Amino acid sequence: MGDSQHVSASSCWATCTNFSSSQKGIILCTEIIFCLVILTCFHDLGVGYYSLTGIEMNLAVVFLVLYLTGLHNKIQCINWPWCDFFRTLSAAVIYLITSISVLAVKGSRSEIIDGVLGISASCLFGYDAYITFPLRQ
Repeated sequence: MGDSQHVSASSCWATCTNFSSSQKGIILCTEIIFCLVILTCFHDLGVGYYSLTGIEMNLAVVFLVLYLTGLHNKIQCINWPWCDFFRTLSAAVIYLITSISVLAVKGSRSEIIDGVLGISASCLFGYDAYITFPLRQ
């Protein structure tokens, strides 16, 4: 009985390390870091920007946990590639719109930095949407 738990723990560890070193794992971790940085920067701009960034970060964390644990292979009733594609596409559009609206207002340096970080995150999420597009594979 102890051997089966050891085997499952080592296979779980192998799944986590394999995904963490993959291109998708690195991009997903980078998205979470970008969201966290933007979350702290957008906090001064208002509740709307803050909540959108928080939602996108939480969704990225959920997908990271799903991919790390391999639950996306066990739950077959949901088409995970399409869910991930729509998550990244919506995040790219949301960050692009909020960043343009922040940059359109001639604000302080911190608002300009927020806008540039948002456009960078939009590019990152857009690239992730491009590589996760299910029909491309």
